[in-house]
Amino acid sequence: QVQLVESGGDVVQPGGSLRLSCAASGFTLAYYAIGWFRQAPGKEREGVLCISSSVGSVYYADSVKGRFTISRDNAKNTVYLQMNSLKPEDTAVYYCANHITAICPASAKLTDFGFWGQGTQVTVSS
Repeated sequence: QVQLVESGGDVVQPGGSLRLSCAASGFTLAYYAIGWFRQAPGKEREGVLCISSSVGSVYYADSVKGRFTISRDNAKNTVYLQMNSLKPEDTAVYYCANHITAICPASAKLTDFGFWGQGTQVTVSS
């Protein structure tokens, strides 16, 4: 069964850090570009970052540049989202999804991402 499972969400104070994990089962994550998305209450789901199968990543959200990074450990079939200097506006449910190709697209078109995880809640609050 193909599955993506996000974890690592938590409540954190502004300025804090979190590392989210996206673990895949039922398929080899290394063959695909993997994207991180988020959805805040009352807002549409938006792309955050994407990492291609081999090298390269694409930022979809300008607001996270310089604060968030993405990485992958193919041996563990897992992609990570490192979030530093968190702000209250980063509060959202974070999702990972695999792109239909190995290369991150220039824009985060949700319909081009196939399997989605159930999401993990990140709350940034003092």
